[in-house]
Amino acid sequence: MKLPGEHMARPRTIDRESVLDSAEQLVQRQGAAALTLDAVARAAGITKGGLQYCFGSKDDLITALIDRWIAGFDAQVARHAGPNPTPGARAAAYVMACSQSDATTHARMVGMLVTLLQSPRHLQRVRDWYAGWFHDCMPDSEAGRRAGTAIFAAEGAFFLRCLGFVEMDGAQWQNVFANFLKLAS
Repeated sequence: MKLPGEHMARPRTIDRESVLDSAEQLVQRQGAAALTLDAVARAAGITKGGLQYCFGSKDDLITALIDRWIAGFDAQVARHAGPNPTPGARAAAYVMACSQSDATTHARMVGMLVTLLQSPRHLQRVRDWYAGWFHDCMPDSEAGRRAGTAIFAAEGAFFLRCLGFVEMDGAQWQNVFANFLKLAS
């Protein structure tokens, strides 16, 4: 029973994207081993119960992180590819999406890689995603082979740069990806 002058507390809504941002930042700063429900809840400024209500389990949280990355990348590719793209146009769009990464993307990917290495089930989800990309780009045609090679090259350059194995300034990076685009076309 509500007494006069009392206000009912409104349930606080949890912003899933903000929680996922907090989880990514936690992994970037402290590594995948730091990704616990308690730590994510603290970083996001919510209770552990609220986090579990929103995501269920740590496994579900990791799945949401991976799904968000995949959806974001696929949306970026779709913007570049346009409607009804050919395999070559899809490969070119993939190359363009890889070329537009920044320091935040690099840090996110390193954190994601470390997390994936600790979870074979999640690693399979990413393998399946890549298989979908390469399924369409490896037909028995010269254009298909070039498209697949361009995607492999873009991925290689992206990961080499993300992991800090190769340093390139902006002009070098754009030149390398311009060559990958020629290969995909």
